[in-house]
Amino acid sequence: MPEVSTDTARETAARALERYRGKQAGRLIHILQDVQDGLGYLPRPSLKQVAEELDTPLAEVLRVATFYAAFSLEPQGEHVIQVCMGTACHVKGAPGIMQALRGELELEEGRETTDDEKFTVKSVRCIGCCGLAPAITIDDETRGLLTPDMVPDILAEYE
Repeated sequence: MPEVSTDTARETAARALERYRGKQAGRLIHILQDVQDGLGYLPRPSLKQVAEELDTPLAEVLRVATFYAAFSLEPQGEHVIQVCMGTACHVKGAPGIMQALRGELELEEGRETTDDEKFTVKSVRCIGCCGLAPAITIDDETRGLLTPDMVPDILAEYE
């Protein structure tokens, strides 16, 4: 997903802010979720507008946005793959799954998203599927009991 324009980022933030106007508990997270749902990530102009409208320091908004793995400050690919690196998954081979994904997608070190913006690959602490270790999620689908040699066939389903 390419970066959005500043105007689009601000318009999306304004809609989210309006939706939660007057509500206090947890509204920052809800607003950020709405912005990300609308844009696919949290662009800086949206974050600045949210901070201004909520009279909250930008550092606080960024702290929340970077604390939760569900939020991204960078544009994401069409399909987001989360590789669980929790203890069970790590012990049962998650690093090999990550290596196979990165190799198959030709992702350079330090990059999460493919050049064609089709896939984003992220490491996450736990997806709560220890009995399926090693496990990944692709978009909203969980895949478990994986081996590195399964990666090409899984990716082919999304081509």
